[in-house]
Amino acid sequence: MNIMGQLQQLGRSLMLPMIVLPAAAIFLSLSTLPWADFGMPGMPLHLQTAGQALFAFLPYLFAFGVAMGMTGNAIAAGLAALSGMFIYTSIIGASRFELEPTVLTGVLIGIVTSLFNERFKSIQLPEYIQFFGGPRFIPLIVSFFAALWGVLMVEIAPNIRDMMVQLGEVVSSGGGFGVFLFGFVLRILVVFGLHHLVSHVFWFQVGGYELADGSIIFGDLPRFFAGDPSAGAFMAGLYPTMMFALPAIAFAIIHEAREDLKPKIRKTFMSAALASFLTGVTEPVEFAFLFVAPYLFVVHALLSGLMMWLTYELGIRHGFSFSAGAIDFFINEHLATKGWLLLPIGAVFGAIYYGLFRWAIRKFRIPTPGREEGSSLDEWAGDIPYRAPLILQAIGGKENIQQMEACITRLRLKVANDRQIDTNALKNLGAAGVIRLGGGNVQIVFGTYSELIREEMDKAIRRDQSRVQFSSPMQGRMIPLSEVPDPIFAGKLVGDGVAFIPDRGELVSPVNGKVIHIYPTMHAIGLRTPEGLDVLLHIGIDTSQLKGNGFTAVVEEGDQVKPGQLLIKFDLPFIRAGSKSVATPMVITNSDLIKSWSFAPFKHVKRGQSSVMSVVLKERSDGGETA
Repeated sequence: MNIMGQLQQLGRSLMLPMIVLPAAAIFLSLSTLPWADFGMPGMPLHLQTAGQALFAFLPYLFAFGVAMGMTGNAIAAGLAALSGMFIYTSIIGASRFELEPTVLTGVLIGIVTSLFNERFKSIQLPEYIQFFGGPRFIPLIVSFFAALWGVLMVEIAPNIRDMMVQLGEVVSSGGGFGVFLFGFVLRILVVFGLHHLVSHVFWFQVGGYELADGSIIFGDLPRFFAGDPSAGAFMAGLYPTMMFALPAIAFAIIHEAREDLKPKIRKTFMSAALASFLTGVTEPVEFAFLFVAPYLFVVHALLSGLMMWLTYELGIRHGFSFSAGAIDFFINEHLATKGWLLLPIGAVFGAIYYGLFRWAIRKFRIPTPGREEGSSLDEWAGDIPYRAPLILQAIGGKENIQQMEACITRLRLKVANDRQIDTNALKNLGAAGVIRLGGGNVQIVFGTYSELIREEMDKAIRRDQSRVQFSSPMQGRMIPLSEVPDPIFAGKLVGDGVAFIPDRGELVSPVNGKVIHIYPTMHAIGLRTPEGLDVLLHIGIDTSQLKGNGFTAVVEEGDQVKPGQLLIKFDLPFIRAGSKSVATPMVITNSDLIKSWSFAPFKHVKRGQSSVMSVVLKERSDGGETA
């Protein structure tokens, strides 16, 4: 794995422990209610204890989360990291310095555990001690490391602790400009999915705050929830971006879409705007213009940094447990300093963003969704189980996947060959963007449904089913079979499938198979897949009357063909003028063999594009698969 792959995996792993923090924020917020008036005077203490417990155990959560995330959820690695933290904490706790474990320690032990797991998970020892070999060796070696690290920290920890506090002072000395750089870099790193690396340092490491019991906690986020009035500088300025700026971009995209596409674009981007406003999940909107106008994304990053600078100079301090959305804003408002000012600031910048993006989209003819061939987002609700097999095929199939994980907004993959990934098919299936980091490391942005997509893909991989995947047989627009202007095909009397309106006069094979029949007039061709499916491709409606004029077959009966291989060339203008329609059905004539069907969205497709249709075969009565 190359360095970018390692960093992307670490960034994703750092997000795992943070999923528990919203619960801590809610507990602490609820503790401020007048519980005594409800006859429960002890409830505030219970809720405060519950919320503070999660922050107290953050180092353990980070150790476990990083170890699990970096090893593909290896249970032995997670347990090894926890055991290492217990040993480390016990050693430093017995020292005369009254040291406390930090998140940085948890991350370090998690990383070291993952490295040991990769190196020693298959270790073979002499037979008489092989009991300690394999995965059992990981907790053993991590325990020794944790013990040594604990002893070392007892000797140098006071200096390290002072350095962390001094680092916070150095960063703070940068004033508003330092906060601006943080905001700018944070947005730029979103492109590579590495933004968690820089945010983790500032939110959980930089700056110290001494509690009433004399212990010191580090990081902008824990300090904010502990009551440090100076904390929140590296979080407050993100609220205007996520609650106002990104929704404003979504509205600009909606209003600049073509009139015929506005209803679809409105539905999609209103959901994306709401997700950004409420939860701070920004990628679905950002990736809608990132690839088609990267210079505009740089402007967005600069403006985001500028908002953070402004909030810092105005003395605004606010924080969040998950992300800078409205939910966190109102839950944590009671801990903020001048937090209400974020609302008018956000409104002003939202108006600036809206005007700027509408002007730029129109002035530079930026192909955002709803305008020509821009990147697309789609509705996923209730449709994920049907699209997951198509997404799997567009990635190159299960054989191409070496590792698959999901964070909040994207699939993070390690593939054997990233050239097998069909970017057009993935965008057709709802991906906002595909990022290739090299070394087979790929990120596919699907928004907040990414984890559900990963789960359905896992299910599809585990199922013992005979599935046949179909690529597009031509360039053009895919339509439902019911829209073909012919009662025979539209009524599915020949078979079930889909149809295409071609843009070019080329028909290619949608599957691996054998040419079993070419009509004498060459307007249609029959293929048979290795699974026994008979596929009919019929160019146009009532084209047999052309008696072969305008058609040229480039294969013969008996030929073996592959997806994307040219079958027939045809004169599209001639056929359009001389036939009822150029609609081209692709049907399975023995569809009684099919158990279930999956269709990609009916949109424009390219020739040979993968994942336009997927079918699962019925099992035979004897328990085997259909031949």
